[in-house]
Amino acid sequence: MRRILVVGASAAGLAAAETLRREGYDGTLTLVGDEPHTPYDRPPLSKQILAGEWQPERLGLCTPADLSALDLDLRLGSAATGLDLAGRTVQLADGTRVPYDGLIVATGVRPRKLPGEGAHVLRTLDDAVALRDRLKPGRRLVVVGAGFLGAEAAAVARGLGCAVTLLEPAPVPLAHAVGERVGRVLSQAHLDHGVDLHTGVTVTGATEDGVQLADGEEIEADEILVAIGSVPNTEWLAGSGLSIGDGLLCDTYCAAAPFVYAAGDVARWHNPLFDTSMRIEHRTNAAEQGMTAARNLLRPQARKPFAPVPYFWSDQYDMKIQAFGQLRGHDEVAVVDGDPAARRFVALYRSGERITGTLAVGMPPKVIRQWRQAVATRTPWREAVPGTVTAVETKEVVSGGTLPS
Repeated sequence: MRRILVVGASAAGLAAAETLRREGYDGTLTLVGDEPHTPYDRPPLSKQILAGEWQPERLGLCTPADLSALDLDLRLGSAATGLDLAGRTVQLADGTRVPYDGLIVATGVRPRKLPGEGAHVLRTLDDAVALRDRLKPGRRLVVVGAGFLGAEAAAVARGLGCAVTLLEPAPVPLAHAVGERVGRVLSQAHLDHGVDLHTGVTVTGATEDGVQLADGEEIEADEILVAIGSVPNTEWLAGSGLSIGDGLLCDTYCAAAPFVYAAGDVARWHNPLFDTSMRIEHRTNAAEQGMTAARNLLRPQARKPFAPVPYFWSDQYDMKIQAFGQLRGHDEVAVVDGDPAARRFVALYRSGERITGTLAVGMPPKVIRQWRQAVATRTPWREAVPGTVTAVETKEVVSGGTLPS
């Protein structure tokens, strides 16, 4: 294997390239990226960059010297447009074809958009800078989508003195991910900071003056941010013979085909720890999966399954939110430490008979790490949750206050 091609020059792609060199690969290593920027970190885009606390130069995932030391055939600003699996070549937007012996797909995702013109999205450095330059005190920002990205941007905008309206189609923001009770707690923080939160509403499009709702109401805004999820960048793989289904489908080793692996937001693989198919859009997963894909490609006789305990974090106002494991699809949630009313607590998530996830708000990292271990070791729920703890939520019963609409 003398030619390895990594398509995608963000966290997953760079981690794969660094791992290949670290593991002794000395052949041609091509790194392709559709953006003109060298690899940079994305989580600060909705936090420090949007708030104006950091300059873009601080986002680099490696120094120019470290990037040079990788001895890459670096192709930036040219997206992949096609894959010839039999011929082992990738077509780029500039018309060139790049041959490979081994391929790692790390093309990430792109934001979903609304009909209409003028709305912002928040995925790239250029997106963040464009929105940052428009967020001035007194400006009216409408954020469509109250997931973690939309919530972080809303918190930053309030800190900058903007009037913020947050629109969410679900009755309780984030309930599908963290449960209704925890979703109410996180949403209350926005209400307490003066965000105008509307739940159970559907936005049909952006207009010159704001956003249009399904019931005909128009909400005026100076700026609009659409944060309604993302779409895996797999169109360039159409007709290649690879299996696509909400991402590039991979096995437990992150392999999509012989000599083809995937990593990061675009990869959907079978996680044996949870015995389920996953596609995870979190920074930590991107780096870990990039390293695993690189090692498995380089040494197929010593491949190892990719079985992580997923991790993500979010910063909103004075809240530090951290979570490990698989929270979606849970059967029960129980608070095992702290007080949700004070926005300082740890919650455990049960699926079937075992602990599958944990989330902490406002707690020291060491507190939640002990519960990460419980997730990693498949600890039975009855062994881990004290008998005195009462579930705050099950699929049948939900306790807690009513979130204002």
